[in-house]
Amino acid sequence: MSAQPALGRPIRGPSAIDGDLRRFAHLTRTLAVSDFRLRFFGSALGYFWQLMRPLLLFGVLYVVFTQAIKLGARVNYFPVVLLTSIVLYTFFSEATNNAVTAVVDREQLVRKIQFPRLVIPTTTVVTAAFNLALNFLVILIFAFASGVRPHVRWLEVPFILLALFALTLGVSTLLSALYVRFRDVKPMWDVMLQVLLYGSPVIYAIETIDSRGAQQAIMMNPLAAIMQQMRHALIDPTAPSAATAAGGYAMLLIPAAITVGLVVLGLWYFNREAPRIAEEL
Repeated sequence: MSAQPALGRPIRGPSAIDGDLRRFAHLTRTLAVSDFRLRFFGSALGYFWQLMRPLLLFGVLYVVFTQAIKLGARVNYFPVVLLTSIVLYTFFSEATNNAVTAVVDREQLVRKIQFPRLVIPTTTVVTAAFNLALNFLVILIFAFASGVRPHVRWLEVPFILLALFALTLGVSTLLSALYVRFRDVKPMWDVMLQVLLYGSPVIYAIETIDSRGAQQAIMMNPLAAIMQQMRHALIDPTAPSAATAAGGYAMLLIPAAITVGLVVLGLWYFNREAPRIAEEL
């Protein structure tokens, strides 16, 4: 009986990061810059259109809540608060919504080229972050024009933005991997984004809610906690912080744990599915 030939080392399939962080970062930056430039290719007004989306929504909501319902009268710097919340929500919504179909949209690239698959959802988040950075400059200009002045709590802003980026990346990574197998993810996430719009202090201030229990329940949403702390740190230090609205620093451990859990779950699930993504498409 002849001996079986040696099969050699098994061939490793595509992975999420592929162990080369420098290559991963380079590919992400290259694709994100390309996507950002292509978004305005052929447009005479370019970035103006990207800026108009949150500004138009801001204009409509500002008129409604200051002239019709008049909720803004109880909130310091309400126009700045409203614009900031809309910009933060727009970043989260745009990044995660684009990430859902990102892997499937790049089917030809996934099938033909060996590269770290996690680059794809990460690129959508980084591209949206470019828009966030530009819109944030508008927020600062608007804040100065409205009378907001720099203070020591502005040091918190980079960490708040980092938490928002981590939450968005975790959700985007999970959604992009799930959509490859389950196409119901897209309509379900569209509904969820609407729930998050009203379940976060985007179009209202948290203190305008009379029920203390409802305030604390809303603050369990990581996106709501980030928005509230951004308002407290950037715009109005006299406004309730996320900890105050949640009922104490201990209660903030819940949205923090949800954020960390989503990041870990998203990376773990995407890494597990990465070798089989091309087969599922």
